[in-house]
Amino acid sequence: MATLTVREARQRRHRRVRGKVAGTADRPRLVVSRSNRGIVAQLVDDANGRTVVSASWLQVKSSKGNKTAQAAEVGKLLADKARQADVKTAVFDRGGYLYHGRVKALADAAREGGLKF
Repeated sequence: MATLTVREARQRRHRRVRGKVAGTADRPRLVVSRSNRGIVAQLVDDANGRTVVSASWLQVKSSKGNKTAQAAEVGKLLADKARQADVKTAVFDRGGYLYHGRVKALADAAREGGLKF
């Protein structure tokens, strides 16, 4: 068996997770997308095919600290926007990324902000 590149391995994990996780209007899917510069999170209603709420590292006011602190700020922002959109619960989709570092910081901050998953 040929070895996979990092991108191919992440895409394989993401497909595996997406086969088990789907968002509804009552409980949307919290999707995490990561890049070398920042992080983006969305609450997606898969039943209707629309994004309910999104938060990006570009919307965060304070850019002080490392990328983990930046991800935590994005998680807080997403939780605030979800509260305004009357969304209380979600299903977490880590996007094939390991639940560690920036992804974990975003999830913990969203939980602290009042989002349940």
